Formats: sequence, C-alpha cells, structure tokens
Amino acid sequence: MAAPADPFAPMRSRQYLRLLALAAILGAPISAIAFWFLKLVALLQGWVFASLPKGLGFHGEPIWWPLLPLGVAGVLVGAVIKYQPGKGGHSPADGFKAGGVAQPNELPGIFAAAIASLGLGVVIGPEAPLIAIGGGLAFLAVKLARRDVPATAGAVVAAAGSFAAISTLLGSPLAGAFLLLEASGLGGAMATIALLPGLLGAGIGALIFVGLNSLTGYGTFSLAIPHLPPFHHPDVAQFGWAIVLGVAAAFGGYGIKRLALYLRGHVEHRLLLLTPVAGLAIAGLAIAYAEGSGHPTSDVLFSGQTFLGPLITHAAAYTASALLLLIACKGVAYALALSGFRGGPTFPAMFIGAAGGIALSHLPGLPVVPGAAIGIGAMAAAMLRLPMTSVLLTTLFLGSGGITVLPLVIVGVVVSFVLTIWLARPAPTPKAHTATQTAPPLTRQPAAMQVR
Repeated sequence: MAAPADPFAPMRSRQYLRLLALAAILGAPISAIAFWFLKLVALLQGWVFASLPKGLGFHGEPIWWPLLPLGVAGVLVGAVIKYQPGKGGHSPADGFKAGGVAQPNELPGIFAAAIASLGLGVVIGPEAPLIAIGGGLAFLAVKLARRDVPATAGAVVAAAGSFAAISTLLGSPLAGAFLLLEASGLGGAMATIALLPGLLGAGIGALIFVGLNSLTGYGTFSLAIPHLPPFHHPDVAQFGWAIVLGVAAAFGGYGIKRLALYLRGHVEHRLLLLTPVAGLAIAGLAIAYAEGSGHPTSDVLFSGQTFLGPLITHAAAYTASALLLLIACKGVAYALALSGFRGGPTFPAMFIGAAGGIALSHLPGLPVVPGAAIGIGAMAAAMLRLPMTSVLLTTLFLGSGGITVLPLVIVGVVVSFVLTIWLARPAPTPKAHTATQTAPPLTRQPAAMQVR
C-alpha cells in the first residue's frame, strides 16, 4: 500500500519560503495604504458633514444637509458601476465575499466607488474595499515584477495583501485571518499552506499601523470598544434573551437582505437615475430619525464603525422608542446602501444588532453589555453567515467584557445562523416525472437545462 502524500511538502520548498518573504515585504506598504485610505475616508466625512456646512455660513449641519452628499454619492457610484471595469467591486447585497483577485484595471473603480460611498455617508463598511484593494495591489506588484505569475501563486499573494489591508481594522491580525479563512471555505493542510503568507502579512501590517499611529497620532482605526460598563456573569434569563435576540436577528437580517436584493434588481437597470435616488432616500431616513428622536443623523448614516462604541457606552441617553426608530431607519438605509453602493456589509449589521440588544435591555433580565454583545454577534451571523467569525469579532471588540459574555454570544450566533440558513433555503425542486408521464416531443427542456 502506497504511503499517503505529505500535504505539507510544498512548505519545504524554496519557492514557498520566497512566497513568505514576499508576503512580509508586501505587508508593509499595503498596510500603510490601508491606513491612509481609512484616514482619507475620515477626513472626507469630517469635511463634508462638519467643515463644509460651517464654511458655507451655517452654524452647524442643517437638518437637510445629508441630502446633498448622499445624492452626490449616488451619482458618482452609479457612474462608476456603469462605466468602470469591475463595476466598482462586488455588490454587498450578496454578502461578504473573500476570494478572487481584483485586476489592475479594476482598482481605480473600486477605490472611487468606496471613497464616494464611505466618505459621503452611505450606510456601508470599509472592509470589502480594503480586502479588494489590498489583494489587487499585491497581485499588481507581483505582476509588474514577473509577468508569468502562476494562478495559484497569484491568488496566495493576493490573499496576503488582503490580510495586510484588513487585519488591524478588525482589532487583531488573528481576527482578519480568521475572517478570511472562514469566508474562503478552505480547510485542512491546504488552508495552512495558502493562508500562512497572509497571516505573516497581517502581522507585518499590524506593526505598520502601530508605527503610523505613533508618528501621526491619528489612531489605528480599530473597532475595539474601550470603557464598557461593567458586567459580571451571565444567568439563565440572559440565555433566554440570547435565543430571543438570535431569532430576531435572523428575521431582521433576512428581511434586510431580501429588500436589498429586490431593490438591486431595479437599481441595476437604471443606475444613473436610481442610485442617486437611493442616496437621497438614505438621507431622508437619517433626517426622519433625527427629527423623531432628537439624536444626530450620523446614527443612521455611515457604517456605524465609529459610533458603535459611543452607542453602547451612552446607551442610557437613548429611549426604547428612539432605539426602535434607529433600528428601522438604519435597517432600511442599510438595505438601500447594499442595493446600489459599494462597500462591506459587516459594520452596519453590527451596529443594528447592538441597537436591538440595547433596546431589549429596557426590559427586565437583560443588562446593556450582554444585550449589545448578543445583538452584534447574532446580526453579524445573519448578514455574513460566518458564525465563528461573528463570535470572534464580538469577543475581541468588547475586550475583557467579551470573555464574560462569550457563552451568551455563542447561543445568539448559533440560533441566528441556523435560522438564517432555514429561512434562506432554496425553493424545492419539482418532482421528476414518472415513466408513465411523457411530455410531447420538443415542447419541454431537459431538467438540467431548465432556467429557475
């Protein structure tokens, strides 16, 4: 009997060592680019929503102001999707995508659509553009150095670039590696071989982010939430609430995704007209929330990445009715953003989940921190369909408090994920005809060719 092949044999080759060295080299510049990309987004948001209104003579942001940047965002993104190669990246309505390599001619469109969407207040996150840009730049660098790049090597190098770009946004290189590992669907020895260069690139990227923070003082753009209210231990009632939140998140995520896909079918047919309309609708929802709750439009606008921490730490400032209005307005705005804009689906889902958990904390038996934690994990699982990543991200973002609420988060995530899979199950296949049921000749397609 022949001995089984050694799955780790490629790791002992000189080519693989060169691949690791290349990942370490590429990790530094790509992480620096990711750092300045996020800084550019933050500067653009601050200029559009704070400096520009004051420069035009207003004392602050007028209540109608979001209509302008969101309308402009719709025009710009619609044009990019229609006219640029690669359509500005994949549609976030399809969920989180990891895999594939952005070609060099697609990178300008991905960058432009992301900057317009993120910088002008669309309810979308930065993780998907960062992954696409990081992977595309890594592949471009190798392509420029060597034209005949094997497809497998190109994919691994692109993965290393994606790791380096995304890792510290999520608070940890390990979280970025875990996210891309689960999303890629890889496993076993091949996962180790393919993703180890990416993990090395992520580690180098973390060092670059820390170094740039010390030099510039701009921060590391991490989502980790400091200064959370204290929480000691879970109890039976909170486990019951974890099930309730898991169910609610599954139905909420299912509704948002169905609405996004329905709207996308219309938006894609009239991009230049309906993408700006979607932007204006997002602005209108933000204005309606601000008028109805007394809280700023920024709660509804943007990805929620920056405002997730303040939402939890200042939860006492939100009434239950304000939180319900926030969930409704940001949920619909999120679906509109997914339907026509470009970005990632992660952070708006986490923000909506946190708001839902905080809203339920107004009822007996559920403190704020576990409510928000369960909501974050359950809603992330419903929208991303990556249960283990959802648990890990929630735990890391909540710091030391995340360990305490981990059992509750796991219950909420598992309930949400399983129910989401049940809700999204495909339509049943029609029963095959028996031998006695014969169709008229040339009037029916073979079953394998039927369009469903």
